[in-house]
Amino acid sequence: MQALDGTDTRLLSAMAKDPRGTVVALAQKLGLSRNTVQARMAQLEKKHAFLSFERRINPTALGYPLLAFISVHVQQQKLGRLAEELAEIPEILEGHGLTGSADLLLRVVALDAEDLFRINGKILACDGVERTDTALAMQEMIPFRMQPLLRKTGG
Repeated sequence: MQALDGTDTRLLSAMAKDPRGTVVALAQKLGLSRNTVQARMAQLEKKHAFLSFERRINPTALGYPLLAFISVHVQQQKLGRLAEELAEIPEILEGHGLTGSADLLLRVVALDAEDLFRINGKILACDGVERTDTALAMQEMIPFRMQPLLRKTGG
């Protein structure tokens, strides 16, 4: 991804502060024309600067109050197919390949402890999974944020 300039980071910062702000409102706030804001937003979209809207949906609102992080140890040669199989489990919100002792880190939601046990069983049943380690999230200490990083880069 190409580096963003000061106008881009100012626009992203304004959008982060007011995600429902209209293009006109953003233009007024930033002292830019509406066309400039629209063009910049289109370019940011092409540069993949925006994540999906679904990241803003709280799983608790869907009845999934339990959040866990599951470290998965796998047979390396089966990693590609395993990722596809894990993606079929709806309670897995995201997964990352890691360096270190575990191979994958999965962010998982569950209805309760019994449901988490069921989900972990589905993960363990996937071909190539050797073992898992599960950690429950007790409290969100630092919510997902971009403002500090935007400020650092000039937003």
